[in-house]
Amino acid sequence: MAGRATVALCGLGLVGHALASRLAAGGWRLVGYDVRPEACEAFRAAGHTVAASLHELGRAAETVLLAVFDTRDVLAVLEGEGGVLAQGHRVRAVIDCSTGDPAALESLSARLAGRAIDFIEAPLSGSSQQIAQGDATLLLGGDPHAIARAEPLLAALAATRIHIGGAGMGARAKLATNLVLGLNRAALAEGMVFAQSLGIDPGRFLQLVLASPARSAAAEAKGPLMVKEDFAPQSRIRQHLKDVELMLQSAQSAGVALPLSQVHAQLMRDSVSAGDGDLDNAAILRQIRRAGGRKADLDDA
Repeated sequence: MAGRATVALCGLGLVGHALASRLAAGGWRLVGYDVRPEACEAFRAAGHTVAASLHELGRAAETVLLAVFDTRDVLAVLEGEGGVLAQGHRVRAVIDCSTGDPAALESLSARLAGRAIDFIEAPLSGSSQQIAQGDATLLLGGDPHAIARAEPLLAALAATRIHIGGAGMGARAKLATNLVLGLNRAALAEGMVFAQSLGIDPGRFLQLVLASPARSAAAEAKGPLMVKEDFAPQSRIRQHLKDVELMLQSAQSAGVALPLSQVHAQLMRDSVSAGDGDLDNAAILRQIRRAGGRKADLDDA
C-alpha cells in the first residue's frame, strides 16, 4: 500500500464523497461504485472513474474502501454473487468505514484472513462535513500489522486515529461513542424546545448553552443548524437510528439496560415515520416539537 496507488471506493453517498475528497487531495486515484446512478454521475463529475459493477471494482485496485449502510451491505458487496471478491479480483486489503455488527465483522475478518486479505474496521466519528475537513476520528479495529500497512491511506482520511483492538472493536467503540453523541444531540434539541416554550429565543438559548457547563461538541456542531432549522443532511436520522438499534441489540445480549437510548430510538422511529429520516440528525428537534403537539391534542380531547 505504499505510494499513491488506485483505491476502489464502494458507496458514494455523503460519507463516500467526503472520503473521496480526502484521498484525492492526498494524491490517490479513485474508482467508485454505487447502486444509484445519480451518485455515480456526481462521482464522475468530480473527476473520478466509475466502475460498471462490483466485480469490475474488485479488479481495479488492491485496496477497497467501503462506505455502505450496514454490515449486511458489507457482506453483500464483498462476498455476494458478482461481488468485489469474485474470481479475478486484485484485492489485498478491505477498509470498512461503516458502523456495523461487531460479531459479524469478526467472522468476516477471519474469512478474509484465510484468503490473505487484510480487514480493517475504520468507522469515523464525525459528520460528512467533518470527514471532508479531516476533523473526524477514525476508530480502528484489526491486526496492528494490517493497520501499519494501511497507515498512509488512514492518515489521509483523518488526523486522529485510535486503534481500539481486533476486528469488531472498532464497531463496538463507534456504538458506545455514538450513544453519548446522539443523546447529547437529543438533549440539546429538547432543551431548545423547552427554552422556546419559556419565551427564550433559540439563538439566545444556544448562546447560553455554549457559555455554560452544558456546552458540548454536539451543541457546537448541531446547535446552529437547529437555530436556523437548516436540516440539509450532513449525517442522516435514519443512519443514526440504525446505529442505536445496534446499540440496543448489543446491550440486550449483554444484559445491560439503556433506558435513555430506548426513548431516543423511539423518537427517531417516529421521525422516520413522519418523513424526516433523510434529514440531518439535528432535525430530531422537529420530532420533539411534534411529540409536544400530540400531547396537547390528547389533553384537549
